[in-house]
Amino acid sequence: MYYREGRRGLGWLLLLVFLAGVAVTTAFFVLSSPSKASNLSPGQGAGTQVFTGKAAAANLPPGLGPEAIADIVEAASPAVVRIDTVVGGGNLPSPFNDPFFRQFFGLPLPRQQETALGSGFIISPDGYILTNEHVVEGAREVKVTIVGFDQPFKAKVVGADRDLDLAVLKVEAGKPLPYLKLGDADKARVGEWVIAIGNPYGLDHTVTVGVLSAKGRPIDTQDRHYENLLQTDASINPGNSGGPLLNLKGEVIGINTAVKVDAQGVGFAIPSTTVQPVLNDLMTKGKIVRPWLGVVLQEVTPDIADFLGMSKPEGVLVREVVPEGPAAKAGLKRGDIILQVDGQPVNSASELVKLIQKKQVGQTMQLLVFRRGSRLSLTVTLAEKPSQF
Repeated sequence: MYYREGRRGLGWLLLLVFLAGVAVTTAFFVLSSPSKASNLSPGQGAGTQVFTGKAAAANLPPGLGPEAIADIVEAASPAVVRIDTVVGGGNLPSPFNDPFFRQFFGLPLPRQQETALGSGFIISPDGYILTNEHVVEGAREVKVTIVGFDQPFKAKVVGADRDLDLAVLKVEAGKPLPYLKLGDADKARVGEWVIAIGNPYGLDHTVTVGVLSAKGRPIDTQDRHYENLLQTDASINPGNSGGPLLNLKGEVIGINTAVKVDAQGVGFAIPSTTVQPVLNDLMTKGKIVRPWLGVVLQEVTPDIADFLGMSKPEGVLVREVVPEGPAAKAGLKRGDIILQVDGQPVNSASELVKLIQKKQVGQTMQLLVFRRGSRLSLTVTLAEKPSQF
C-alpha cells in the first residue's frame, strides 16, 4: 500500500494504490487466509458452474429491468479471476537452509516471503488475462484462480508496462474460457451506472455498484503518476486492483486501480481506451512499443512569447533535443516553438504527446516550427522510445 499527496491541482488527494492488491507476510496471512478473511477458499465465492469459451456478457437483457445488474454480474463474474503472488522468500540450497550453517558461515537470512492478492479478468478464450502491473510487480510466482476449476493455475506474465500500470498474464486451462469484452470508455457518460467486481480482502467475486463520477482524472501515488483515469463511487478496496469496471452492457470500461484513502466513494480506474491501443503489443511483444520524438518540452508562457518576439503565447517550447534522436535528425533545435503537428495546432506539451502516441514507430509527423521570427516546416520520422527514456 502506498501513500502520497497528489499534485497538479490535486494536493488534497491522498491516494492508496493497491500495489499487488493486499500484501501480507507469511506470518500474517489474514487477507487471503480462508479462516481469517471470508471463510471461503479461493474460487468458492461465485459457485461451481461450468462455462464455455464465449464472451461472458454476450447474452444480456435488452432492457434494464430490476434484475439487470444481477444479470450482468451473473454473466460477467465467471471471467473475473483471483491473482495470488509470491514476492521474495528465495530459499538457500540445502544444507544451508539450516540456521546453524547460516550463522556459522555468516550467510544472510533469506528475505522474508510475502504473498499478495489482486484481481484480473480473462480477455480471450485461450487464457489471456488483464490486470494491473503493480499486482504482479516483482512476483516470482503467480497463481490464478478461475471459477469452475478445482486448483489455481500457474500464470506466466507475458507482458507488462509500469508507466501505464498494465500487465497481461497467460494460463493454460486446456479448454476455452469465458472472457470479457473491452468497451469504449470514451462513450461512457458521467452519471452512468457502473459495476466493480473483484476480490477485496480475499473475498472472492465481491460486487459493488456505483456511478461514473468523472473522467480524465490525473492522480499521483507514492511512486506512480496516472493520467486520464475514470472516477467512480463504486466501492474499491485492497484486492480489487486489476478487476473490471463494467458498464450496463457488461463491457469493461475500466480497470480498477486506486482509491482515495481518507474518503469513501472516490475510486479510480484505468479507462479501456488506454488499454486497447497497447494490448496487442503486451500480448505479442511483452512490452509497449512507443513512438518517440526525442525532445524535452515546456509550455510557452507570456514571458517566453514576449522574449521570442511572438505576438501571443502559442505552441510548445523545445527545451532540450536528444542528440541523435528523431527530432535532432530532422533539424529541430533547442528554443524552437512547435506550433502545429500535421496541420493541427498544439498549445500544450500534453496535446503534443497525445498526438505522438497516436502514431506508430516509423511514421512521420509534419511540424510547423517558429524559430527566430520565422516559420519553417520539418518532417520527423518517429523512432522507438528507448528504455532509458
